[in-house]
Amino acid sequence: MYSVNAPVPAEVKKVAADLRPALSEFARIRERREQTLLVKRVPADDRKQLRTAWQTAQDALAGAPVVEARVAEVDTFENPPNGSSPVVYLAVESPGLHGIHQRLCEVFDPVPVMEGGDDYDPHVTLARDADGFRGRRAVENVDGRQVGPVTWNIEELYLYDAERGERVDTLSLPA
Repeated sequence: MYSVNAPVPAEVKKVAADLRPALSEFARIRERREQTLLVKRVPADDRKQLRTAWQTAQDALAGAPVVEARVAEVDTFENPPNGSSPVVYLAVESPGLHGIHQRLCEVFDPVPVMEGGDDYDPHVTLARDADGFRGRRAVENVDGRQVGPVTWNIEELYLYDAERGERVDTLSLPA
């Protein structure tokens, strides 16, 4: 899978690291280097399609400004549309990021139940997959917890290859 992502600043990664002890009941906890902010999934089956898709994304984002983002709360997806549950994450508030996401949805079909209309919920995943009583206790331990707040400017976006776990290319904002 490929996606357009926004970098997560060190201050947000520190908030995540501070929450790590409270996440010990989860089967999968995201490492610092894995913490990303997904903006939009990009359809491509190979590198040639990816180059074309990235050019399409850059064209759609022409003139896109630097946008502000803010993290101040931990939230959960109890029943995410894919993958194991629950998912604990840092909720990201950013009207500007929603605007960038919408621009990308105009050129790439939104993933149903995740990206269309009000379905896009920007976040930084912290952990997922906790079963039974211990899982419920783990969620209760962090859900709704106030953190930070951390506010930052998103000054670049990058094309991400999830299979290889690497950045493919970067786009500076304003675009």
